[in-house]
Amino acid sequence: MPKLQAALGCASLTGPRPRNEDFCGAVTPEGPDLESKGILAAVADGVGGHANGREAAEYTVRGLLSDYYATPDTWAVNKSLDTVLDALNRWLVSHAARKRETVGMATTLSAIVLRGRRFYLAHVGDSRVYRLRAGKLEQLSTDHVWEHPELDNVLSRAVGLDAHLSVDYADGELEAGDVFALMSDGVWSPLGEKRIADILRSEADPQEAASRLAMSAEDGGSQDNCTALVLRVDELPPDRLRDNISRLHRLPLPPRLKPGQEIDGLVIDALLHESIATLLYRVHDAQGQARVLKTLCPEHDDAESAAALAHEEWLARRVNDAWFPQVIPHAERSHLYYLMSWHEGATLRARLDNGHRFGSGEVAELGSRILKGLAGLHRLSIVHRDIKPDNIHLDNEGRLRILDLGVAASDAAGGDGQKFGEINNPGTPSYMAPELFGQRNAGANEQTDLYAVGVTLYQLLTRKYPYGEIEPFQTPKFGDPVPPTRYRPDIPDWLEAVLLKAVAREPKARFETAEEFLLAIERGAHRPLSVPRKSPLLARDPQLALRLLTAASVTLNIFLLYLLLVR
Repeated sequence: MPKLQAALGCASLTGPRPRNEDFCGAVTPEGPDLESKGILAAVADGVGGHANGREAAEYTVRGLLSDYYATPDTWAVNKSLDTVLDALNRWLVSHAARKRETVGMATTLSAIVLRGRRFYLAHVGDSRVYRLRAGKLEQLSTDHVWEHPELDNVLSRAVGLDAHLSVDYADGELEAGDVFALMSDGVWSPLGEKRIADILRSEADPQEAASRLAMSAEDGGSQDNCTALVLRVDELPPDRLRDNISRLHRLPLPPRLKPGQEIDGLVIDALLHESIATLLYRVHDAQGQARVLKTLCPEHDDAESAAALAHEEWLARRVNDAWFPQVIPHAERSHLYYLMSWHEGATLRARLDNGHRFGSGEVAELGSRILKGLAGLHRLSIVHRDIKPDNIHLDNEGRLRILDLGVAASDAAGGDGQKFGEINNPGTPSYMAPELFGQRNAGANEQTDLYAVGVTLYQLLTRKYPYGEIEPFQTPKFGDPVPPTRYRPDIPDWLEAVLLKAVAREPKARFETAEEFLLAIERGAHRPLSVPRKSPLLARDPQLALRLLTAASVTLNIFLLYLLLVR
């Protein structure tokens, strides 16, 4: 599997100064730390004069490189950086106050973290961070200096300057080939952006680029130390959940949108669906291509719901399969939403509501296609958790797609150290397996998805539920499922056997995998399953069995007593 790979180079020259008060460093870890923490690089330019500036710069960079990797893996990058920098700042402020000669001891800092498919910046002072992408140079940091004619190049912010440290944070998407350059003012000031861009374009090797930047600045008359650090992104890993959350968590939630309104070049056509927490709109882009836009209701503008929506998008992007709508990239996103492909057609629920009568052959074919899609989902360790006619769509060409991963769960997310709440309720009661209710509450898995497929096919044929309709918050009692032939005598025996096995009360009596369920349908009448025996009353309802047994015993005793008395 591809992983994040970056090449790095660093150069630091004293220049005309009596000592070098700059400091730079980087950590390029392997294994778990690369995945959870990423690559960290930093440049600091000490202020305060004498050896104190150098001490501040070196202490800050070394402390950051060490302590960042000691923070919990579950923390966001910015939280880790902020926590570490705050502690380093407090130490510098305290240390500087101890002696007269260390008063004012402080340092600038520009740091970058490359993790997954994103970069994260932390910046204080007038060192700079540039990015060269596709030959174009862009300054990513903002100088913290006083804007006053008499205060030229006087820092307004620095690590150690004040008890309260204010750090600029930024983040963005990485692209293979990106080149990041961190440099002290002794480099960028004499060179200028045109010269910096020319050097970065002409020097492919990061170490050669860093050395040339520093030497060119020194030769160009720099009056300060000259330090440059260059990072080149060579390879990116697959997209990860935490990257998606980082990408979306700062985006504002859009307001309720009306037909004709525009957002990020997308024109709203219609509101398709509104649940308790989410909104679905049909939109079209500048080329007239129809899309589906999914976002949150304004009432759910909170971090947990935003993380859940990001989780849903991440799962949907992983399912690159014709059985599911596809996520459409949209680089211009300024609000919290994601786009999916649009397909004309209707759900199976809509077809039921319109009076369509599904035949046995049609239901068997639909079941096969649903199971093929679900098998692919399960191979990705994703459980849908809400299979039902409402979430099965047939387009105008007859292609079937499984909709709505809003309550889906994935074991693959566990490695990201993320916990997610629910955007919607986790499933629809009438399609939920018995073990998901009450004290059993076993948790959803692949088998509970297969149970929901069984209920869906049963309902398409009979317009009924095998155990009756279950209302929300109800704790149902499950006996034996009603044979579907009670409602549709024309259902063949082999299909009835398949459906009854799919919706069996006990998990061990059901299909274990989508492939096993699919095989039973494909074999059909050629190799039919045996019809499940009706469970004994004692197994179905022990309390009722006990009451009946008690009643029978009492009746027998009364009869025996009667016989004794009449003699």
